[in-house]
Amino acid sequence: MVRAVRSASAGALRCRRKFLRFFRQGFRDETYLDWERGYKWAAHEAWVASLGEHDYRRRLNQEDFAGIAADAVRLESRTNLLFSFEKMALRDALKSPDGARMFATGLFDYVYGRGDLESRFTRWAAAVAALPRRQTRVLTWPLVTVFGFIGDPTTHMFLKPNVTRASAREYGFPFEYASRPNFETYRSLLDFASRIRRDLRDLRPRDMIDLQSFIWVQGSDEYEED
Repeated sequence: MVRAVRSASAGALRCRRKFLRFFRQGFRDETYLDWERGYKWAAHEAWVASLGEHDYRRRLNQEDFAGIAADAVRLESRTNLLFSFEKMALRDALKSPDGARMFATGLFDYVYGRGDLESRFTRWAAAVAALPRRQTRVLTWPLVTVFGFIGDPTTHMFLKPNVTRASAREYGFPFEYASRPNFETYRSLLDFASRIRRDLRDLRPRDMIDLQSFIWVQGSDEYEED
């Protein structure tokens, strides 16, 4: 293993050591691939197969909004990224034709749009906020960020608030968090991911899946140490 980057902070080095205690070969460790990366990458590959940009655009032109929404929900269900109440709230919101249309068109713009990321994120968060709501709100950070993360993990990051805030504290990163989805918080999340990528460049993280998995290891109860 290449020596740790010397410019990393004390918190970053502690987090690195914790990650390597669980996964000795880092992001190429077989256990890491089995526990963390494999199922997320499989969901992305399935997304490309059914909701790649060309096919997604064609289906939008055919007004297959309900089919697109159903496929997105099905692909997310292959992961454990959302809470069950978030999954249920989204399914309820997408039952109406208007809800499916807003979701499908907004998600395409977010993942494949040509505008700047801030504008696309802001429009997407507004689209999620406008989805029909029954009992449980759909405007949560995991719901807003999960589909971009699955669709394009080279660009988009997934935010699980409690875990990410705990991880940032351990790392010593000043994560700027607000509970309502907004681009300032999302930008701070991307900055956190960039810092981790820089500090772990010798471990060669491939994309946001590796960076999100590293964050998860630091902040999740699943990886508590004795």
